[in-house]
Amino acid sequence: MRIDIITVLPEMLESPLGCSILKRACDKGLAEIHIHNLRDYTTNRHRKVDDYPFGGEAGMVMQVEPIDRCISALKAERDYDEVIFTSPDGEQFTQPMANAMSLLDNIIILCGHYKGIDYRVREHLITREISIGDYVLTGGEIPAVVITDAIVRLIPGVLGDEQSALSDSFQDNLLAPPVYSRPANYKGWEVPPILLSGHEARIAQWRYDQALERTRRLRPDLLD
Repeated sequence: MRIDIITVLPEMLESPLGCSILKRACDKGLAEIHIHNLRDYTTNRHRKVDDYPFGGEAGMVMQVEPIDRCISALKAERDYDEVIFTSPDGEQFTQPMANAMSLLDNIIILCGHYKGIDYRVREHLITREISIGDYVLTGGEIPAVVITDAIVRLIPGVLGDEQSALSDSFQDNLLAPPVYSRPANYKGWEVPPILLSGHEARIAQWRYDQALERTRRLRPDLLD
């Protein structure tokens, strides 16, 4: 899988995308993550990529021309399954979306900034708009990292134990059950005896029951 991220602040992406699981995925050749500085695609001698909005509203707007230049340059080299814009008014990002997108080959993610982007970009260049929550951030770089992380970790071979992702929260519209590790008794805080029993079927049933109980208590909307 290849993910191309377009941004005006590449330094915000370099650190989180260059370590841990994402770095290992790239080192193994299972994923490619490329960061593109939008300022490299402007004809403005001051490298500006924004301007005042028509109509006099406050704030600055990312211009259509450098965005079009960048996306067109990438598309000239390969086909893309999705061109995603990170936006607070996009569709809510979910685990099923991450599952489906992990099967794609090539994705572009455009990070918004300033007041927003020229709407013609959204009308003519974007195939999907995604939000990570009902709030507004300074820019789309953090959502781009969230989306990339959620997708890449699902690619076969990225995680040391591929079964680990299958037991994550939201995979079956349930929250994950509690997990414990050694020691079995710490300050009188004991691990549930069932997990020490070695009875796989009973442990599996306990985990399911716990996941269902936690979901009913914490996120009943998932069961609807």
